[in-house]
Amino acid sequence: MLKYTDEHEWLRLEGDVATVGITDHAAGQLGDLVFIELPKVGATLTKGAAAAVVESVKAASDVYAPVDGEVIEVNEAAVSSPESVGTDPQGEGWLYRVRLSDPSQLDGLMDEAAYRASLG
Repeated sequence: MLKYTDEHEWLRLEGDVATVGITDHAAGQLGDLVFIELPKVGATLTKGAAAAVVESVKAASDVYAPVDGEVIEVNEAAVSSPESVGTDPQGEGWLYRVRLSDPSQLDGLMDEAAYRASLG
């Protein structure tokens, strides 16, 4: 199941673990990514708080946590090859995985149709 936020993050849920990244739209707006800073494994994230940073030749942008939870894995390949986030943001360019602490928070996120509609 894919869910989206107003801040252009996506998450893919598998059990109680969500894989998180930025959307194609966000990657397109940022342009060529040159640096990525990810949360530490074991970090506790709070929904709506900055969890990671993606930096392009244009700007640096925070990536916000779509849900509360504990970071259980980060995509080291994205750190060493930030361009993968720009070219395949919803595949090889995922950022981190988080174990949800409150699955009910998923109810406040958008499905793909609602996200696409929000882009105007």
